[in-house]
Amino acid sequence: MTKITAIGSLPPIGEVPEKMLAQVVRQDRFGDPRTAFQVEEIKIPEIKPHEVLIGAMAAGINFNNVWAARGIPIDVITTRQKQGEPYDFHIGGSDVSGIVYAVGSQVDNVKIGDEVVVHHGYWSLDDPWIEAGKDPMIAPSAQIWGYNTNFGSFGQFCIAQGHAVLPKAEHLTWEEAAAPTLVGTTAYRMLFGWEGNVLKQGDLVLVWGGSGGLGSQAIQLAAVHGAKAVAVVSDDERGEYCKRLGAVGYINRKHFNHWGIPPHWTDLEGQREWTKGCRAFGAAIWDVVGERRNPDIVFEHPGESTIPTSIFVCEAGGMVVICAGTTGYSAMVDLRYHWVRQKRLQGSHGTNDEQARAYNQLVRDGKIDPCLGQVYSFEEIGKAHYDMEKGEEVFGNRVALVGASSTGMGRK
Repeated sequence: MTKITAIGSLPPIGEVPEKMLAQVVRQDRFGDPRTAFQVEEIKIPEIKPHEVLIGAMAAGINFNNVWAARGIPIDVITTRQKQGEPYDFHIGGSDVSGIVYAVGSQVDNVKIGDEVVVHHGYWSLDDPWIEAGKDPMIAPSAQIWGYNTNFGSFGQFCIAQGHAVLPKAEHLTWEEAAAPTLVGTTAYRMLFGWEGNVLKQGDLVLVWGGSGGLGSQAIQLAAVHGAKAVAVVSDDERGEYCKRLGAVGYINRKHFNHWGIPPHWTDLEGQREWTKGCRAFGAAIWDVVGERRNPDIVFEHPGESTIPTSIFVCEAGGMVVICAGTTGYSAMVDLRYHWVRQKRLQGSHGTNDEQARAYNQLVRDGKIDPCLGQVYSFEEIGKAHYDMEKGEEVFGNRVALVGASSTGMGRK
């Protein structure tokens, strides 16, 4: 056994130490991510036959581990303990780039020394739902790797299911490769996972939060497939960034003030004012695309503040697809605009293997930019989550270095 190596390095490939350094969350530290995350020495567990042990070079930062650090809306530690897990801590991280150090006996798609990334879809391989050939990400056992599961990418070594391990794009640095997989595969499922409203050439897509991690991937996916993306952003600088990614234009949401839960339908004057705001927002979409055309797909994740408007402006027979509720969960849908115009409000969560592989191939082919926005040190992982929670936005995605020594260095 080798001793623990320093952050910024990993032991020789294939040599697995007994312990590692990890950014650990414990229940008595739930709260501010800056103090919830603390560096500890943790014993590396034995992998199961269907698992892979990966030496983490860089780890992506996603909002799910803000929730894990806060202990809301669920306590992930208690939840896992109720399922039989013995650990009283959480090592999160749902994006990684790294090197395979050990492979379980049932894994045949990777080998020791491979440079890889991991998608965040996680499920029980013997789940009857999956054995019946249904979408595994809707299975009762479906979870998010590095949030619902332990030993994610915020340690020097992480453990992933073999099916979720994908080849790293050779042209990307470690930090670039760690940036996009969760948001990119999530966006891919949102746009291509729902039969009847699958993105196609010529479609118009409204993308909320266009300059962020999810939005930056959705814009590129639309452009690569011949669709038109209109970004919703908070300022013109972000809008111009979205245009460089392939958006046909953008709307500054700060030019409107009708956000949130609208007045009750019996409040005629309030409804009149709210509808006026929605119509103005819809007209702004028309101005961007140069024709009176409504979005075939609305790419949603703010939730509470925006769902009413999204349903209103969506094309008849179109789809509002949502994967989160960053402004709140109590979204209101005015059913008059929903059933009469036969619009679809579709939830979307995670990714399955087919979707993840398709997205990852686009990255490997250089058709999708990972949109690396800001790089943190390993010691700053708590701060990175605090910054994200407080809305200190970056263009694209946040990443923390683990085994990689410095940004832009190491293997491409």
